[in-house]
Amino acid sequence: MASFNKVILVGNLTRDPEVRYTTGGTAVTDVSLAVNRQWTDRSSNERKEETTFVEVTLWGRTAEIAGEYLSKGRPCLIEGRLQLDQWEDKETGKKRSKLKVVGDTLQLLGSRGEGGGQSGGSRPAAQSSSPSEPAAASTPSRAPDQAFYDDVPKAPSDDEVPF
Repeated sequence: MASFNKVILVGNLTRDPEVRYTTGGTAVTDVSLAVNRQWTDRSSNERKEETTFVEVTLWGRTAEIAGEYLSKGRPCLIEGRLQLDQWEDKETGKKRSKLKVVGDTLQLLGSRGEGGGQSGGSRPAAQSSSPSEPAAASTPSRAPDQAFYDDVPKAPSDDEVPF
């Protein structure tokens, strides 16, 4: 039977990311996203909202970009996979587990002033497939101060018009 493990989340960071490095020099950061869901209750016709907090681990260049450009309250989109961590509690001896997301790609959302962050733009920021593989930025290299400005699209030529 085939398996598929893909998660796409859009939410706001609940705290500033703190980048750490493994003994091998790979960057890693844990962030927490607040993901909101809104709906209307059919019985009372009342608007309701719930917030889910999701822990996400980012590796490599993606982690470094998150630490550099993201801050508390900042909206972002993260694509990744679910991972179940299991361990034995040292104090009680009971088995514990936690479901989290390992992020593969990160996209910054909003504008520079939005969400308390200093940066913005809506472009892909970074990708990483696993902690053992080096992560590569998914955008062409540009000057850091211009990195968040999207290129202005040019008008299509007559040869490119699809009709």
